[in-house]
Amino acid sequence: MAEPPLTIGVVAGEASGDLLGAHLIKSVRARLPQARFTGIGGPRMQSAGMELLYPVEKLAVRGYVEVLRHYREIVGIRRELVARFIANPPALFIGVDAPDFNLDLELKLKSAGIPTAHFVSPSIWAWRAGRITKIRRAVSRMFVIFPFEREIYERAGVPVTYVGHPLAETLPVTRDRSIMREQLRIPAASKVITLLPGSRMGELEQMAGLFIDTAKQIAMTVPGAHFLVPLVNRATRERFEAALYHHQGGELNMTLLFGHSHEAMAAADVVLAASGTATLEAALIGRPVVIAYRMAPLSWRIMSLYRHMPYAGLPNIIAGEFVAPEFLQEEATVENLTQAILNLLFDGTVRARMEDRFAMMAAELKQDSTTLLAEGILPLVRATAT
Repeated sequence: MAEPPLTIGVVAGEASGDLLGAHLIKSVRARLPQARFTGIGGPRMQSAGMELLYPVEKLAVRGYVEVLRHYREIVGIRRELVARFIANPPALFIGVDAPDFNLDLELKLKSAGIPTAHFVSPSIWAWRAGRITKIRRAVSRMFVIFPFEREIYERAGVPVTYVGHPLAETLPVTRDRSIMREQLRIPAASKVITLLPGSRMGELEQMAGLFIDTAKQIAMTVPGAHFLVPLVNRATRERFEAALYHHQGGELNMTLLFGHSHEAMAAADVVLAASGTATLEAALIGRPVVIAYRMAPLSWRIMSLYRHMPYAGLPNIIAGEFVAPEFLQEEATVENLTQAILNLLFDGTVRARMEDRFAMMAAELKQDSTTLLAEGILPLVRATAT
């Protein structure tokens, strides 16, 4: 009789996790083609061959207040996954980012004898550093994507592997603006600003109106400015279109896209992005980026109590200084964002300095992550099999 397929449980919690999760699945499948993956993910993970128990949107909630609204459903999903995986133990469970969901899940599974890995460290270097204690109990091995993270985990006694950032080697897009503009049918001479107001519905509620009003202000100063807005799915597109109607932005020279965020960034002169993975993607593509973020006031006050870094944007965290302008909460105003974008549009020296720093960052983060991930994961799977 044929042996049953080796099963690996995986949970990703948002669009960026879906991209990383798909890379992880492909990396493992290159060494273990018979492996079966099941859990929570998005369309990229499903295309890579994963069986979805729940769609990634179920976990795509950010901020304390926002999580409370969905608390019972999220806890119910985690409880069902724990029961499922303990009843039919996978060879390995891998949490992809989403630490607030995955660490509790990993803790329960590891206590039941199931090896656990976590891919993408929580931001313990930025806030809530005390989570390292929980991570030590919950995770058999941590896979980190930034070089400075390795020392943090080694010092804490957590098995760790630095794999670099997969996006630094896998971004499937040319960095040539003219080629991208031709593909997207945008005049080559236009000033192009790409708007990335977030992949979660809650983010769009906070950011869409701000980004639309900023675009209107820029359009008054830069006649002919063209705005690209890639959105991850139909629901987020409908939410953004509603905000566009509410803010009377219909007169803007704006193109809404389904996906194609990397192409939209590559076509841009400047990117305006909600703080998150998109800011790093812009940096890796080599585009100047302005970073903004707003959340519910109560969520912001709670988060500020645990924050111990002066910056939130990933390019700035990696650089250890303010390379890209960022505006958070009350500072995220139409006036501030407009001025920062105009500075980058028309000051070639500032723009070139940022692009040079981003090129250095991309070189540092580019590792053979496919091989490093597989080599770190396979021993965990084989230890279970034996």
